[in-house]
Amino acid sequence: MLKVIGAGLGRTGTYSLKAALERLGHGPCHHMSSLGGDLDRIRGWEAAARGEPVAWDDLLAGYRATVDWPSCFFWQELADVYRQAPVILTVRDPARWYASVRDTIYRSSHRQPGWHGLAMWLEDRVCAGLRVRRRMCERVIWEGTFGSRFGDPDFALRVFAWHNAHVQAVIPDHRLLVYDVGQGWGPLCEFLGVPRPDEPFPHLNDTAAFRRMASRRRRRLLTLRPLGPDEHTAVR
Repeated sequence: MLKVIGAGLGRTGTYSLKAALERLGHGPCHHMSSLGGDLDRIRGWEAAARGEPVAWDDLLAGYRATVDWPSCFFWQELADVYRQAPVILTVRDPARWYASVRDTIYRSSHRQPGWHGLAMWLEDRVCAGLRVRRRMCERVIWEGTFGSRFGDPDFALRVFAWHNAHVQAVIPDHRLLVYDVGQGWGPLCEFLGVPRPDEPFPHLNDTAAFRRMASRRRRRLLTLRPLGPDEHTAVR
């Protein structure tokens, strides 16, 4: 059963928050990277995006927290089902957020002319999990969240602002933490009522790290080598 719900959109420090929540005893934490090649669960998220009935305990079986897409697309449904779970809204400077999404998951989800598009086509043929996950991401992120208009920066930034404002309007203050991962352990530990670890806060999966992981993943896939356990982070 979920104990923490992450409502922040992807690329707002969600991978860092996942690691932090797991360090604080609120794991496993579901994140896009958790899906790997789990076709049943990926298809379950896709069905949820189509509006089909969802057995949330089944779809999120084994997880105690959620962050990132696809679950943040369903933050309100999750907050209604798991009424005792606190909600964390990760936030970020809007312009930096847009640039990060554009240069990472948007770029890795959309075929472009030349080598990049060919490599994506080959990846999809080699890895069924990646192909199905990209299809799910198209429905949940690019269509569902941004109405197929992410390429319009002004529109995408309005969606980002609306999402953050809507979460804050719906979730009562006592249940909500509006959180920038740059704030570190302090606000997060105080909100969850847990001791602060004597170690640095995890700052993971920035744009450079995402691109390195994506390149390494592509090399492995195109040479028919299986992905390592940490190489699903950059898959969108």
